Amino acid sequence: MGWFERLSPLDATFLAIEDTDSPMHVGAVAVFDAAPLTLEHGGVDIELLRAYIDAAIHRVPRYRQRLLFVPLLKHPVWVDDHRFNIHYHVRHTAVPRPGDPRQLKRLAARVFSQKLDRDRPLWEIWVVEGLEGGRFALIAKAHHCMMDGVAGVGLMASLMRLNGDQSIPEAPPWKPRRPPNMAELIGAELRHRAVGATTLWDRVRDAASGRGEWAERAREAAHALVETVGDGVVPASHTPLAGDLGPHRRFDVTTHPLVAVKAIKNAHGGKVNDVVLATVTGALRRFFAHRGVDPDEVDDFRAFVPVSVRKQDQRGTLGNRVSMMLTRLPLAEPERLARYAAVVAETERLKGHPDAIKGTEFFAEATEWTGAGLLAGSARLLSQLNPYNIVVTNVPGPPFPLYLCGARLAEIYPLVPLYGHQCVGIAIFSYAGVLHWGLSADWQAVPDLHHLVDAIDAEFAALRDGVR
Repeated sequence: MGWFERLSPLDATFLAIEDTDSPMHVGAVAVFDAAPLTLEHGGVDIELLRAYIDAAIHRVPRYRQRLLFVPLLKHPVWVDDHRFNIHYHVRHTAVPRPGDPRQLKRLAARVFSQKLDRDRPLWEIWVVEGLEGGRFALIAKAHHCMMDGVAGVGLMASLMRLNGDQSIPEAPPWKPRRPPNMAELIGAELRHRAVGATTLWDRVRDAASGRGEWAERAREAAHALVETVGDGVVPASHTPLAGDLGPHRRFDVTTHPLVAVKAIKNAHGGKVNDVVLATVTGALRRFFAHRGVDPDEVDDFRAFVPVSVRKQDQRGTLGNRVSMMLTRLPLAEPERLARYAAVVAETERLKGHPDAIKGTEFFAEATEWTGAGLLAGSARLLSQLNPYNIVVTNVPGPPFPLYLCGARLAEIYPLVPLYGHQCVGIAIFSYAGVLHWGLSADWQAVPDLHHLVDAIDAEFAALRDGVR
């Protein structure tokens, strides 16, 4: 039997829902101090970077694997890529010197607009030189079927170092394993589904009789579906953030000191994520007013906030371990501290209903036996119902500096993909005492994305000034 690994239904769903207007990759723009990698002519030592990354990814075998689809049944599996070439995946480009932040953001937006080639491992890193201030950048993207935000942090940890050591890590020789043939793939998938059908029938029977752990989990799932899906079938308020997605993206960024974020939460309660959501809420009021929309009339604004359900023994693994939480943001509340209190109350309410997370896990586990089509179909259906207005994801990163080939990581701005009628997504990553915000938007629907960034900065400043 040739070697392969079957994608989970959730991972496969990110492939199934992808189309030309909705490339489903996550990504980041990372900015480094170029001095340790600067050559005599002023360029970046791309060969050293390629050699380092090529050696480091042996700890992440998925980066040398490509997709294969089971004939007839069409479920995707991972196989080793016999044609793997590091030069294809680690690319070298430049902006005209001295490259300013606007040029880098425009370049990142173009790179993020392009779908990954499904005939190759689903990742790219663009090394960008020519930035002002003696810096260079990496524009990195990987398909969402490979990882979620927490998995991405683990990948960063495997590639980066805690010091400026430039030595190439030792790596064992890589020998790709034989892929399965058509008969092996079909046979394995049929056996998987046969076992799954029997398992699912046994569990449905136990649930119907009210016996065992599965029955209890089924009750939790039913309660979760009433809450989560019940909200989802009622469209959220229409706002300027909704529209028909096109194939092109804008990308913008900002930063806030984590010490100021903690001062706000210490003064008003809640968690770091509550400060983020309150900042987003107030910023959107400003942005809607700029667009000529009365924010006091937006009475049902919802954010899709991914929640990690990754268990301790799943740390360091790729793939997706996330649940969906629909969080109502109080845009119609004009008073800042009342908005903040409402955000804290909403997140506390959701934390008090863990069945929603358990139910999502139950549903994902059940679709393991029915195939990814059910999950993908549900995602497409929900997207047509407009159950949320925006995605806001906040991933904690390392509080200490990291280095790549001796170059210190100075800034890192994450990317969240857009889907359905959602034209803006916000991703936040904390690193070395700073919250780094990455905003992605549809190019035509949100030509004024910079105004939303300005509104985020103004709202955060107002919250910070309120505790001084």
